Amino acid sequence: MTNSIFRTFLTLLLLIAVTSAHAGPANPGKKAIRVLLVGGGSSHDFDKWYKGADVETLQKDGLATVEYTSDPTTILAKIKDIDVLLLANNQPIADDATRKAIFAFVDAGKGLVLAHPALWYNWKDWPEYNQKLVGGGSKGHDKYGPFDVTITNKKHPVTKNVPETFHLDDELYYQIPDESGSPIEVLATAKAATSDKVFPSIFIVKYPKGRVVGIALGHDAASHTIAPYQTILRNAISWAAGH
Repeated sequence: MTNSIFRTFLTLLLLIAVTSAHAGPANPGKKAIRVLLVGGGSSHDFDKWYKGADVETLQKDGLATVEYTSDPTTILAKIKDIDVLLLANNQPIADDATRKAIFAFVDAGKGLVLAHPALWYNWKDWPEYNQKLVGGGSKGHDKYGPFDVTITNKKHPVTKNVPETFHLDDELYYQIPDESGSPIEVLATAKAATSDKVFPSIFIVKYPKGRVVGIALGHDAASHTIAPYQTILRNAISWAAGH
């Protein structure tokens, strides 16, 4: 009986050793990307889809460590310790020092990802945000409903492993480039079923120093919970961090 227990114990130890040997880190040789995700404002369930779903998506397999805040006044103290700033808010960033810190962060070559609510023309007293960091923006959108997203640049890291075309229900943002602002490189477009109009959906902002990604998708579960959106979000954070 004792020998049987001993053999069982050895077998368990061997299984644990084999499992450990094959289970390497999800992101070998790279530290988790430090992300500050800023949400809050109107018209969206920020806690459910950004604080909840997106944080889970980004932290899966150790890609990133994400701190979520719905208080923009905390950005100034936290921005020095992060790799990527993910803005998903449409509430004001009113403090001039914080505004300058965001620009300084991107000017230092760091990553900025701009999610759905943050692509709007939210701040009339801060035109530089849309002109330089967004390269334009949205002032309207289709009624919530179905549309198709088509990848127009399959070779960019942000669109890696994303289907060439995918379908979802969302608010199709009328994302309009600003001809006087930073140019954008469109990676994917959105087209409504009821219109021939096509708008940028995923894009890179050609800001001179930092890496900036715009993601116009993201109103609710129909985007945050589907694989193409999750892949785009993870790719965007990785690319913005320089990984």
